[in-house]
Amino acid sequence: MSHQISVMVHTPAHSGLGGALTYESDLAQTPGTLVRVPLGSRELLGVVWDTPTASDEAPQTMQLRKIASALEGIGPLSPTWRQLVQFAASYYQRSAGEVALAALPSQLRDLSTEQWARRLKRKPKVTTAYEGATQTIPTPTDEQTQVLADIAANKGPFLLFGNTGSGKTEVYLRAAQAVLAHNPQAQILVMVPEINLTPQLEERFRARFAPQWGADCLVSMHSSLTPAQRLKNWLAAHSGEARIVLGTRMAVFASMPHLQLIVVDEEHDPSYKQQEGARYSARDLAVYRGQLESAKVILGSATPSLESWHHSRPATAAEPAGRYMRLAMPSRVGQGALPLVRRVDMNRQPYKTVFSNHLLDAMRERVTRGEQILVLLNRRGYAPVLNCNDCGWKSECPHCSAYRVFHKLDRTLRCHHCGFTQPVPRACPSCGNLDISPLGRGTEQLEEHLAELLADVRRPDGAPIRIARIDADSTRLKGELERQLAEVHAGAVDVLVGTQMIAKGHDFRRVTLVAALNPDGALFSSDFRAPERLFSLLMQAAGRAGRDASMRLVSPCEMWVQSFHPMHPLFEALKQHDYPAFAEQQLKEREQATLPPFSFQALVRAEARSQEAAQAFLNAARDAGAALADELLVDLYPAVPMTIQRVANIERAQMLIECTSRKALQHFLAHWQADLHAMRNAHRQVIRWAVDVDPLAI
Repeated sequence: MSHQISVMVHTPAHSGLGGALTYESDLAQTPGTLVRVPLGSRELLGVVWDTPTASDEAPQTMQLRKIASALEGIGPLSPTWRQLVQFAASYYQRSAGEVALAALPSQLRDLSTEQWARRLKRKPKVTTAYEGATQTIPTPTDEQTQVLADIAANKGPFLLFGNTGSGKTEVYLRAAQAVLAHNPQAQILVMVPEINLTPQLEERFRARFAPQWGADCLVSMHSSLTPAQRLKNWLAAHSGEARIVLGTRMAVFASMPHLQLIVVDEEHDPSYKQQEGARYSARDLAVYRGQLESAKVILGSATPSLESWHHSRPATAAEPAGRYMRLAMPSRVGQGALPLVRRVDMNRQPYKTVFSNHLLDAMRERVTRGEQILVLLNRRGYAPVLNCNDCGWKSECPHCSAYRVFHKLDRTLRCHHCGFTQPVPRACPSCGNLDISPLGRGTEQLEEHLAELLADVRRPDGAPIRIARIDADSTRLKGELERQLAEVHAGAVDVLVGTQMIAKGHDFRRVTLVAALNPDGALFSSDFRAPERLFSLLMQAAGRAGRDASMRLVSPCEMWVQSFHPMHPLFEALKQHDYPAFAEQQLKEREQATLPPFSFQALVRAEARSQEAAQAFLNAARDAGAALADELLVDLYPAVPMTIQRVANIERAQMLIECTSRKALQHFLAHWQADLHAMRNAHRQVIRWAVDVDPLAI
């Protein structure tokens, strides 16, 4: 007897095959089973979806193709996992097959049936005992004890608002321990925003849990893993063997049949938003998944996103309480004080001053005492532009509407958008002037300049100081980031220069001074989220200082901010370490302007060979959806070029969609999809288009 089954395969929504496809199978297949099916001339991996209803079944006259095989040795994906995929696809306007198959390890998609069978025959790995050092478990603070009691007594979701150094990680560890103590089969998902935060957090979790649960109790999931490693870790989570999964945003789709706790560390970080394909927010999906799985969700941050802060608001006479429960830990472990924030008015400094004399004196004093310093500049390279003073030539990228960055170490001009790289010209390409000079500063130049300014400073042992740089360029080689961070932790580095990579999550025990240079650009940005991101970055950077109580006994730790607008309200709030005041001011402005979280947005982006073609497609789609938009009170704005409108010779335009009702916006987008697909056929010059729901960058 043959059976009709629905199968999701990896087909993009615009292919016209966005839903489940119907196949024939000699055996009934449980929904969630992984199968290989023919599609055209190819054989693809698919997921058996829910049993088709009578209306979905293919007509009897239609000749259905049979599935090629079912993957043996892998249990079906759970109903809640399929619900999560279905919701993500619907909310973020993609096909369910695209989301489902992208969430699976690439080797599952690439291995043939025969290759998979050979892999199953390999000798299974025996669980190994943990051989690392035994971790001393600290005594919880009163604040940690209260927070853990609140988590145990309530359903959540929880927003853990804890200052830098307040011990949020210890709360995660103890919450996980409580879950495992209650149910040894339980699983915990811990998410971090970036790969470079994974090793140190993994080490702490492994040291805490591996002595009891074995060295294989924890697996990681992030893009730096090899395909074989990712498959191995995914199978460990899917089978329930792995108790803890630690990963970046992709881990939100990990198959975990016994999930009971989800932790999203640094929940404010924009890295949780996927920028390609299905543009999902892993943080928001984590909250939704917690509801599906009846799992508790902890969102942790010293500077929560304004959306999460608003969702955790206490009840007032004017409005009810938010959906999250806010838990506060304002004190640092060891009762240490947060860094003293010093502002330097660069208007009073000599022209082209990079480091004020007062800051340099403070840096010399710290180094001679054996303390460490962080210098933050969120711009890599030596200089953002090369310039000719005679004719005005600048190092523009020929393929992008952006400048190529000058990298002095390898004497190249490099575009950070398309990757186009050329050697630095010996003379101006336009007029032949030999005197072309850098404009602006990047981390390479800061590293070089500091080496000159501090050349006479010695460490306590009389040795010259060591300056290191951590950014996307210096950590390009595999293992380089881990090596450099290990040197910082070991005290081999005195001054660390870097981008935002050094500002998040790191526990640098000997850092007592942080300097932030040139942060003013975000104060007057056209992006309404820029102040929120800047305040978060500076608060996180400040939190790297004074984490070791013994270092604070000599002198208070400090953060220096060099700005041309030192009295700006953002810096006033930073000086007081007053995130609630900053959030209240920002939310008031957003409410007045009806911006998120008081409205809901989506962007439609289009790419074409010409700007006119990209905008014509978007404006035609706008006209097609105007009637429905008016009916649902959805605002459709005219198409405009993106901030960087040309990348790799492709012109880019965008159109903003806004509504005060999330439900109305979703209803509009779902019905508007057909218009967008139809418009694509009428505008052949458009290369690609995509809908971005809840965009973080406009």
